[in-house]
Amino acid sequence: MIRAFSNARFAGAQADDTSTLVIDAEKIVSIGGNEVPAGTDLTDCSTLGRSVLVAPAIIDLGVFAVDKAACRAGGIVRVGLMPDQSPVLDDPGIIQRAADMGKPDIWVHPIAAATRGLTGTDLAEMAIARDAGARAVATGRRWIADSGVMRRVLAYAHDCDLTVITHAEDAGLVGAAVATEGETATRLGLPSAPASAEALAIARDLLLAEETGARLHFRQVTTAAGFDMVRRAKARGLPVTCGITPAHLFLSDNAMSDFRTFAHLSPALRSESDRQAALAAVADGTIDVLCSGHDPRGPEEKRLPFADSSAGMAGAETLLALSLGLVRDDVIGIDRLFALLAANPANILGLEAGALAPGAPADFMLLDWEAPWQIDTDRMVAKAGNTPFDKLPVQGKVLRLFKGGTELR
Repeated sequence: MIRAFSNARFAGAQADDTSTLVIDAEKIVSIGGNEVPAGTDLTDCSTLGRSVLVAPAIIDLGVFAVDKAACRAGGIVRVGLMPDQSPVLDDPGIIQRAADMGKPDIWVHPIAAATRGLTGTDLAEMAIARDAGARAVATGRRWIADSGVMRRVLAYAHDCDLTVITHAEDAGLVGAAVATEGETATRLGLPSAPASAEALAIARDLLLAEETGARLHFRQVTTAAGFDMVRRAKARGLPVTCGITPAHLFLSDNAMSDFRTFAHLSPALRSESDRQAALAAVADGTIDVLCSGHDPRGPEEKRLPFADSSAGMAGAETLLALSLGLVRDDVIGIDRLFALLAANPANILGLEAGALAPGAPADFMLLDWEAPWQIDTDRMVAKAGNTPFDKLPVQGKVLRLFKGGTELR
């Protein structure tokens, strides 16, 4: 069936406010004109509200759990699933099952383990993982301490035409730390690590990536020193990208001051100066991806002393609304936002998706970007509602979400 959507603003597409999006089955047919074929099922978006946007559906790169309800609420139809699962995504059968687990509501793109069992010692069979459906390989929540192993990971991934997604913290410095070294950690008496642990990890991995020619994506970069290194690497033409979560853009380590374990994240929240550097890195193009870091943790893991609690947050259903704040604050424009949320993650995973363009998959949302609501842990649809943004007023609600032309309800 041919469907069309007219009279809305468009994000992530070359279109004006009077354009029409036409889809046929799973694909986008056209965008930009007002002519639609006879018999088309036409939706006039102006009837849904004054601030409706038609935008690409989000591709959330680097989640730790497939959470269909949270993704639906947050406008996400594709996730890059990290290998830190039980069992670890290091076997072709396990990878194939992971790819099927979201059907029919969400596309799951498995990211295979770079080393067997994520132990950081023996290389996993990347070519077999790729043939089983893996879209990238990753070190998981941990950094590979052995530089020889990491060099072999990068070289093998390069030969397999796969991006390596890495965790950027020197494990020898971080140890059992749960906070970033500084005034807040000292005042609270929390085990802490210097922010330089991130820069050290990035420096080593950039050198090895340059030697091997591998594509390298830092799942999260959160410090001024880290952004400077990535910025310089890009200027040299290295195929390096990096991501960040809204938590590290909008919160500093001051959010931990009441020992609230919902603010126990990995990497730990940084200083205010690093947070300001992160906003600058979004504005100047250093940061390529906005991701949720979705890693919901139940009360049995969060209702503990801060140092004993598990790191992680439920971020999928708040990613879009929080990210829209960057547009309202004039940090970036709306098209750049959806490049960060959709087009760039698609490029890193090698997907022909993430944009509103003829021939692309009909993955899109109708979004009321001015709709107000309040984040409330008790009302979240995620598997666990642990968010450091509890009770924060935000704007932006998904009205309708389409995956391959099919509306998700």
